[in-house]
Amino acid sequence: MTLDSLTVDELAENFSLFDDWEDRYRYIIDLGRKMAPLSDAEKVQANKVEGCMSQVWLTHAVQAGEPEARLFFFADSDAHIVKGLLAVLLILFSGKTAREILAVDADAELARLELDQHISPNRRNGVTSVVRTIRALAAQSLQPVADA
Repeated sequence: MTLDSLTVDELAENFSLFDDWEDRYRYIIDLGRKMAPLSDAEKVQANKVEGCMSQVWLTHAVQAGEPEARLFFFADSDAHIVKGLLAVLLILFSGKTAREILAVDADAELARLELDQHISPNRRNGVTSVVRTIRALAAQSLQPVADA
């Protein structure tokens, strides 16, 4: 199973297989390792997510579709656990329409995975910053394009 095909439900099921959080952290880090790294050209200030202790970059692509376009997100970090947390967020948001993205209750999903209780406040702030950025990109994609 690839990271792209993993659903939130499958992620929650996989988490339930581990007895302790050390094993879950290893699984999260492994998810991060399965993500394709961003190129150096993508690791620029414009793609950097502010509010993260580690360096985090986020890019996206919009795939036209009927009836709505889908947004695909790509992320990278210089920290292994953070990259794994990014993988979890991409599982939550990537490949969805803007409306679906805006309907995701990230706090509830992270609570279902018990990540809300097991990541540090600094990492939690970083996750919140990434979610805010993803939601802003989704909302922006719903705005009508102004005539040039």
